[in-house]
Amino acid sequence: MFQLSSEEKTEVVANCDHLHRLRFSPSLPYAFTEHGTVMLASVLNSPVAVNASIQVVRAFIHLREILATHKELARKLEALERKYDAQFKVVFDAIRQLMEPPPASQRRIGIRQ
Repeated sequence: MFQLSSEEKTEVVANCDHLHRLRFSPSLPYAFTEHGTVMLASVLNSPVAVNASIQVVRAFIHLREILATHKELARKLEALERKYDAQFKVVFDAIRQLMEPPPASQRRIGIRQ
């Protein structure tokens, strides 16, 4: 378990809608690592804790797979870019733009009056 910095807290609140009340809290929250959640679930010996630990481990595995895929794709793209000359620069730039996460939408939902 570790305590988030103020920048990390701001990012978590911005990305997780269910933590909106945390935005105005003066204290910094704590977060668990993958191993911390498994250790905590092993101490709490209940069916809910076991199911929670399984879900947490699955989520971390899924995150790790996504990151590995993205890193592998970036590495292969760099290798191809070194292999081919400037005639494909536009193509490589377009692929890099597609790899960037989309910007967060600030569109209001509801009826306009």
